[in-house]
Amino acid sequence: MFHKLKAKPDTVHWGYFDNSLPAVLRATSGDIIEVETITHQAGDAPDLLMDEEIRDIYQTIPLKDRAPGVHIMTGPIYVEEAEPGDTLEVRYLDLRPRLLFGSNAAAPWGYLHTELGSKARVTIFEIDAQLGFAQALYAFDYPGAYDKPGQIVSDDIRKESSLQGIRIPLNAHIGTAGVALNTPGRISTIPPGEHGGNIDNWRIGQGSSMFYPVLVPGALFSLGDPHLAQGDSELDGTAIEASLHATIEIILHKHMTLPAPLLELRDAWYLHGFGDTLDEAMKDAALAMLDYLTQYRNLSRNDAYALLSVAGHFGITQVVDRRIGVHVSLAKSLFP
Repeated sequence: MFHKLKAKPDTVHWGYFDNSLPAVLRATSGDIIEVETITHQAGDAPDLLMDEEIRDIYQTIPLKDRAPGVHIMTGPIYVEEAEPGDTLEVRYLDLRPRLLFGSNAAAPWGYLHTELGSKARVTIFEIDAQLGFAQALYAFDYPGAYDKPGQIVSDDIRKESSLQGIRIPLNAHIGTAGVALNTPGRISTIPPGEHGGNIDNWRIGQGSSMFYPVLVPGALFSLGDPHLAQGDSELDGTAIEASLHATIEIILHKHMTLPAPLLELRDAWYLHGFGDTLDEAMKDAALAMLDYLTQYRNLSRNDAYALLSVAGHFGITQVVDRRIGVHVSLAKSLFP
């Protein structure tokens, strides 16, 4: 079946995963869903990043319900027959901008915030979707504290030119997506983990598949934090944040378990590790790939360790989401 899931005040939840949330859509393995995903930074340029429906979400959901995280999540989607011990595959078939503008904020949680003067600097980008690039329209120093989800900037903010003549290639992707955890109460969308969450791997875009462990009946999958471009590390704290229409296909794999959230591209597999330090995240990713290679590629642990050293590629996914993320990839062409 084909479904459309619009983003409205009663189909989104702001800043959290919660396994007690009622599903806003029920789907069966093989279903295709067009999902509206809304950026939590539309207030950085409300005249450009908001339409009537987005403004309604911002005006309707009170500030006290935008916690403990920051991301606007559409869902949850209940997947029929999904049970703990299964794996949910989400195929990202298409991602397209809702509005042709996006925002990047050098925020207080950015990696070099103190070194660059402890100010919030916002850059607004215009999107050329046909040619596939973004170009800065203007930038400004945010007045006051940049610390409330969905805060809205006044139209009379002092604007400056920025990044003149530079074109940023688009790599539209979903920054935060995942299943509900088997933990009661609201779980912040900010740190990534076994459920997925705020992984912020720019490769989770059109043509990719993400595999998430099912942790509660129905999986209760939600997605948000849409991005138009980002580099590895998401250094200043954000990507080019912009609302997207995401078309996904849901596939349920019964009795399949994975050591960590798995990303599959046409030519490679990626596994993700997380930790409070880079060392912890690196080790978590390496051990996850070792487990994957022994469980699904029939390698001994010693052979898997050698293969990772000579052909595995590790990268820093992000350094700004409370838990540092590291990804490790292996080319499919290595295997017969």
